Amino acid sequence: DNWAFLYAQRLALKQELPLHVCFCLVPKFLEATIRQYRFMLRGLQEVAEECAELNISFHLLLGYAKDVLPTFVVEHGVGGLVTDFSPLRLPRQWVEDVRERLPEDVPFAQVDAHNIVPCWVASPKQEYSARTIRGKIHAQLPEFLTEFPPVVRHPHSPSCPAEPIAWEACYSSLQVDHTVKEVKWATPGTAAGLAVLKSFIAERLKSFSTHRNDPNKAALSNLSPWLHFGQVSTQRAILEVQKHRRTYKDSVDAFVEEAVVRRELAENFCYYNENYDSVQGAYDWAQTTLKLHAKDKRPYLYSLQELEQGTTHDPLWNAAQLQMVREGKMHGFLRMYWAKKILEWTRSPEEALQFAIYLNDRYELDGRDPNGYVGKLQDGGCLWSICGIHDQGWAERAVFGKIRYMNYAGCKRKFDVDQFERRYAPTH
Repeated sequence: DNWAFLYAQRLALKQELPLHVCFCLVPKFLEATIRQYRFMLRGLQEVAEECAELNISFHLLLGYAKDVLPTFVVEHGVGGLVTDFSPLRLPRQWVEDVRERLPEDVPFAQVDAHNIVPCWVASPKQEYSARTIRGKIHAQLPEFLTEFPPVVRHPHSPSCPAEPIAWEACYSSLQVDHTVKEVKWATPGTAAGLAVLKSFIAERLKSFSTHRNDPNKAALSNLSPWLHFGQVSTQRAILEVQKHRRTYKDSVDAFVEEAVVRRELAENFCYYNENYDSVQGAYDWAQTTLKLHAKDKRPYLYSLQELEQGTTHDPLWNAAQLQMVREGKMHGFLRMYWAKKILEWTRSPEEALQFAIYLNDRYELDGRDPNGYVGKLQDGGCLWSICGIHDQGWAERAVFGKIRYMNYAGCKRKFDVDQFERRYAPTH
């Protein structure tokens, strides 16, 4: 279920050439820890096994793509290179670095395989909101939301087989924090991810439209780790969920809105706004209102360590933080409350955003992702929650200015806060 892979195989079949799959394992990536790296690498082991069955060579190259991939291309006489797409700054730089170092006669193509409507096709500019991008995406879904053709067993074998991968040795090449442990609830790999999709459709889809905002109800898809690492395609999830539209129309429509429209809106923002992870990326009115209130007295001031350990005065905030630390996932409804309180309890919007991104990227399995920076409001992307991308109409108040405010009492009106706090109480 990967259009870049399918395109590469089509090129190889047309030219009657072998097909190689390369993954360049960088020693560190933003705040990722061993939690995220193990999830990714265990998923890649499954990919390597599938490639072997398909007579496709899988190579795990240790190092940055610019240092290892052009050499691989030359040594293996590779005739063309196909890569996937990410709108984020670092992966885009990796692509540019490889392009500069490739032999001139090796064509290099990029395929947006993780959005359904490719990012640059969905819109040629930064969209203001879901309202402005929704029609553009829905108009193009009939063309792009199609069943995948199969990857076939490749008929052209490489002249020399791929070197066996010493998976455990890969871990020693990493320069990441090993203290953030793997989570127990999420098994890496496509097979496990598709099982989660199947259980969502069978057990939780029926209540997605009505209960997805209640952190105590099992109504979410829980697919984000597998979607983030490309182990399950968003397109596959949508194709499968849409089969049940006649039975659960409201839930299917809500899922499409979140997994397609809102998700691709975040991709659009990161692609067209180079400041997607800083206050400078917010709209002018938001920057102005935050500046006007930058010197306002904060009711509490917490250090990064106090926030990380979930030792604030607010038991709901602590429970949300501890859920993320323990499970690598925070319920979507609470992510906006969590980020807005960091704005309220730190010295400046800049510090708040820095702390929120650090914690999100360090603990969330699906951190370091466009949704983490500017995900839909309900999922509390750090920039959107702190800098209020859609909040222009709210009344002025201390610290927040015109940015939307959230408080504990408001959450109590929405769901059983006590139940959630008990579930994620600190363990002393």
